[in-house]
Amino acid sequence: MSSTLFRTKKVEQSIQDTEEPEHALKKSLSALDLTVFGVGVIIGTGIFVLTGTVAKNNAGPATALAFVVAGVVCALAALCYAEFASTVPVAGSAYTFSYASLGELPAWIIGWDLVLEFALGTAVVAVGWSGYIASLLDNAGIHLPEALSGRDGAHGFGFDILAALLVLVLTGILVLGTKLSARVTSIVVAIKVTVVLTVIVAGAFFIEGDNYKPFIPKSQAVEAGGSLQSPLIQLMFGWAPSNFGVMGIFTAASVVFFAFIGFDVVATAAEETRNPQRDMPRGILGSLLICTALYVAVSIVVTGMQKYTDLSITAPLADAFKATGHPWFAGFISFGAAVGLTTVCMILLLGQTRVFFAMSRDGLLPTFFSHVHPKFRTPHRPTILLGVIIAIVAGFTPLSELAELVNIGTLFAFVVVAIGVIILRKSRPDLPRAFRTPWVPVIPILSVLASLWLMLNLPAETWLRFAIWMVLGFAVYFLYGRTHSRLNRRAETEEVA
Repeated sequence: MSSTLFRTKKVEQSIQDTEEPEHALKKSLSALDLTVFGVGVIIGTGIFVLTGTVAKNNAGPATALAFVVAGVVCALAALCYAEFASTVPVAGSAYTFSYASLGELPAWIIGWDLVLEFALGTAVVAVGWSGYIASLLDNAGIHLPEALSGRDGAHGFGFDILAALLVLVLTGILVLGTKLSARVTSIVVAIKVTVVLTVIVAGAFFIEGDNYKPFIPKSQAVEAGGSLQSPLIQLMFGWAPSNFGVMGIFTAASVVFFAFIGFDVVATAAEETRNPQRDMPRGILGSLLICTALYVAVSIVVTGMQKYTDLSITAPLADAFKATGHPWFAGFISFGAAVGLTTVCMILLLGQTRVFFAMSRDGLLPTFFSHVHPKFRTPHRPTILLGVIIAIVAGFTPLSELAELVNIGTLFAFVVVAIGVIILRKSRPDLPRAFRTPWVPVIPILSVLASLWLMLNLPAETWLRFAIWMVLGFAVYFLYGRTHSRLNRRAETEEVA
């Protein structure tokens, strides 16, 4: 039994499966499209919200260093993803990479977790987008009925019509084709980046040097019960995370890591890329580099415009401009945030459907979902199914009750991918690698250690959710996936022959 659980799927077989007509996705994406996808999903609520949160509570003006630390952790993982994506250009990202290096059960675990992470992330961002749009409509004198706002549970029935409509519209766009999705994303990303650059350039004129003093505020312990309290760290090391000081920067890095989640989604589109061996590394590393530079610049500007102790937690960029007497920029930033969240939703939904599609093509989920649309060559069945489910979740569930989108699943995927690079280098040194992670095994090991460190900074509730979802995943695998696996069926056929 153990041999079947950890049986790997050959890279050649994975690539061969993508050439079956009923399962073949359309190859239409370029390196620019991939970079735009990456920037589109990474720049979201993080740059508009988390900057103020970590500056006020954890790192002060040194928030810029926290973004650098988080960016370095992601860069280590990105180097591993780039090698895998160029070597195994198949939909599914970390799920497919794990299948080729670690085996079926580890691949299932990763895929099962990513499906939840992307689904929950799409719902959360959709509800956040709805809040921005509702606010803009209120400013224009247009007020939605309370029953359709989804945020007033005291009055009984509530449905967030804006969040649900957004998910359904994006589902339709994804069904029509990835290239169309890339075009829509390009337009929205251009608007979003323009807003971010405006914040950087305009805000630079309102920087006051005194706001940077002290650059690294004096350290203090996190109060018990705080949102950043990590029982795991206390259990293992005997101390709690710090607010401010040097350790405050690392605590802040574990929070702002949320802002970087998404670059790995680029790898899910490998199968739809015209030249994945060349373009996947460019898209993954390029989008991460661009976003890290923008994050650092924005955090430097916003902490220079307003004293970190006075920054707003909910809308730090907009409120910083209000504090300097320029409220017009606040409205412009809110508009940019609303527009920007659109691409975050779409690309998270795209990533989730590709992982689901890859798992169904391997037989671990019903193969009904592994057939592509005869005209658009997109996985329309899982896209429609998941889009409707997420629309319902986003419509009926208030933002306060939606489980917080956490990064534990992504960090866990980082660990597995990094280990997979080492294993595949040993087991298949003959594979052509258009991009090779430098300094193997040093870089992958550093990636594993850095990801585990950030995982330890997550609260206990996050680990509990992760454990519950994994237990459910094991049940689904052993009751359905293992017996319907195409890989195991092939092996059984070969043994009989």
